[in-house]
Amino acid sequence: MSTSIENLKTFDPFADTGDDDSQPTNYIHIRIQQRNGRKTLTTVQGLPQEYDPKRILRALKKDFACNGTIVKDEELGDVIQLQGDQRVKVMEFLSSQLNILKKNIKIHGF
Repeated sequence: MSTSIENLKTFDPFADTGDDDSQPTNYIHIRIQQRNGRKTLTTVQGLPQEYDPKRILRALKKDFACNGTIVKDEELGDVIQLQGDQRVKVMEFLSSQLNILKKNIKIHGF
């Protein structure tokens, strides 16, 4: 009596099949972090390598009249930190001055 049971074969429905239609896009993430009280911090990460973060930071600080710094992270690379809630201004700056598409910019936060 040799019956083969087809239902007990191992099949992983979440396994990677390799036919992913979406192309990997590197998003620029603009986040806000709450400090103490009403103080906030805006972080910009994921800038393409062809842009100089020091020059971008200098332009952002001058345009927005705020202070900022560049933090070097092992996983994320260079992260720009600005004082205050500058999320919308940073997105407008990146799209107008650096010609980055708005669909590649993600704004996170409240």
